[in-house]
Amino acid sequence: MSRPVVEFWYEFASSYSWLAVMRIEPLAEAAGVELAWRPFLLGPVFMALGWNDSPFNIYPPKGRYMWRDLERQAARHGLPFRRPSRFPRNSVLAARVALVGVGEGWVAPFSRAVMHANFAEDREIGEPAVIAEILAGLQLPAAEVLERAQAEANKLALRRQTERAAELGLFGAPSFRVGEELFWGNDRLEEALAWAAQAPAGG
Repeated sequence: MSRPVVEFWYEFASSYSWLAVMRIEPLAEAAGVELAWRPFLLGPVFMALGWNDSPFNIYPPKGRYMWRDLERQAARHGLPFRRPSRFPRNSVLAARVALVGVGEGWVAPFSRAVMHANFAEDREIGEPAVIAEILAGLQLPAAEVLERAQAEANKLALRRQTERAAELGLFGAPSFRVGEELFWGNDRLEEALAWAAQAPAGG
């Protein structure tokens, strides 16, 4: 019998997606839930909502709260954290590579490595050299993967996945879908997994 599935929608530039990416895999395994990794781009979603930047930048009090909250959450979960010197960073290349990883089974370790580079090491994840180094560290053929990631078909796949996020009514990341149920935010991760675990298989 198949296990219930949670769609995990996340953005590499998203601070709270960082927390969810770093935590989700062992929690899903413990809950008996399959993960469907859905990297996407928040920029087009925000633009459709009338925002030309992260709301954490548009609304400074919200941003100040978020950075302090991340410090608390990182300490709580034992995660190293360094506030990025640029926020949000360009995440297009990382998302394209992650989409290749979804098909080839290495999306989870790649996603964790990219998030660590961005939010623990303050590295420019939009630079091909940084992504290539991450891929090489995972024993993956960096040049070949980058070439596939930049192919027109894969670019279109990411564009369509981002459009799908908007069609589903997503407005932020991380988001978790269980059937038609939507859960938004790192603080809803456990709730989404619990909901999936009690749902009929495949529901």
